[in-house]
Amino acid sequence: MSKNEMITRVENDRVLILERIFNAPRDLVFTMFKEPEHLKNWWGPKGWELPVCTVDFRPGGIWHYCMKCVDRNQGQFYGMESWGKGIYKAIVVPELIMYTDYFSDVEGNIDEKLPSTEVTLEFIEMDGKTKLVNRGEYISADALKTVMDMGMEQGIAETWNRLEEYLSQIR
Repeated sequence: MSKNEMITRVENDRVLILERIFNAPRDLVFTMFKEPEHLKNWWGPKGWELPVCTVDFRPGGIWHYCMKCVDRNQGQFYGMESWGKGIYKAIVVPELIMYTDYFSDVEGNIDEKLPSTEVTLEFIEMDGKTKLVNRGEYISADALKTVMDMGMEQGIAETWNRLEEYLSQIR
């Protein structure tokens, strides 16, 4: 797997597994997911920024954020905001982050019309590099299809490209 290649597979029709190797130590990659000052530099697809990001990084804590499209070349998406809310379930530094990911509004109210995701991020040490495994479990195959139709797979690939670029700048 090249450093920019994301491997994608679906298990049991409702579990999306994404994997990628980052050219950075596990502790550093893990830190990128827990501190707002880092998340603001890479979270979101190409052309999107994170103008709002609050993180209470502990089990039961909340991550609330807003992604905003700032790329005029993205046409209909330019100026669009997408709010999200994560509620942390388990954290094992620097190995594992588990949280439930929701679509939300500016106040953090969960959007019940869109599917939530049970997310498990596993950070695996690989001789100075890090294999990141993102396991997203959905309530049904239809829920997974909904987010896939929204472009989630491409969005995560672009987000992880931005993470790799950011990691190369701060190492």
